[in-house]
Amino acid sequence: MDELSHILNAISINADVFFSGNLCGVQALGGTKTGHMHMLKSGVLTVLTNDGHKVVLNKPSVIYIPGPTLHRIISHESHNANLVCAAISLDSANQEQLVNALPQFMYFPIASSEAIGKAAQWLFKEAFEDQKGRQTMLDKLTDIFLLQVLRHVISEGTLSYGVMAGLSHPKLSRVIRAIHEHPQKQWSLEMLADLAAMSRSKFASFFKETVGQTPNDYIVDIRIAIAQDLLKLDKSVNLVANEVGYEHGSALARVFRKKLGLSPREWLQKLRNRGEGN
Repeated sequence: MDELSHILNAISINADVFFSGNLCGVQALGGTKTGHMHMLKSGVLTVLTNDGHKVVLNKPSVIYIPGPTLHRIISHESHNANLVCAAISLDSANQEQLVNALPQFMYFPIASSEAIGKAAQWLFKEAFEDQKGRQTMLDKLTDIFLLQVLRHVISEGTLSYGVMAGLSHPKLSRVIRAIHEHPQKQWSLEMLADLAAMSRSKFASFFKETVGQTPNDYIVDIRIAIAQDLLKLDKSVNLVANEVGYEHGSALARVFRKKLGLSPREWLQKLRNRGEGN
């Protein structure tokens, strides 16, 4: 499995398409924990953020705003803006670090990437036709579309910070891949530095500067993300702890409380209560 797949497997991408069609007027968005993606099929669309960022789209394009940035999408009646809008949540133990690793505001002409263009065509076709299962198909296609965007960002090497930037660096990518393949391993700084072919001090400094976390903090976040998936399968806390590198459930519980403010059982109950409320 490649490095990006390991990263994405630790992330639950939830796409909720809330608008598809012809936009006329102004819609204010943002301010919640979710990000947003706006995909323009045709017409003219203006996007304004509260911090003064402005983009006018006049050809098929996508704007992805990973975080809760307040913004407005604007289109006059004469602009005939046909678009698809989705709320995107990236659920992972290191969600904040992941969102911070991405640019606050990403804009791509769909023609800039053949893969993005093909995914967009399928998405637009589903959005503007009225077939059975349309909403579920839209949400799934938006997941795929977002993955193509992330692939594009990494392959272009446009990120200079965060785990995605680490994936584009040949030495750090080896380390990140090893951590994801063997999260239960008792990794030492020296072992990781050897993988990167760096001295311990240089590796520790470079990893933190690039990824935004110490190697140990990154390992803990990956272990928590894997533990969360295992807990959802009703595995015992002790068994989960062993599978992610801790001797006892109490050790995993301490890590959970430190990172999430909840024990594993409390976290799982909260997740189930939220699901029952939907």
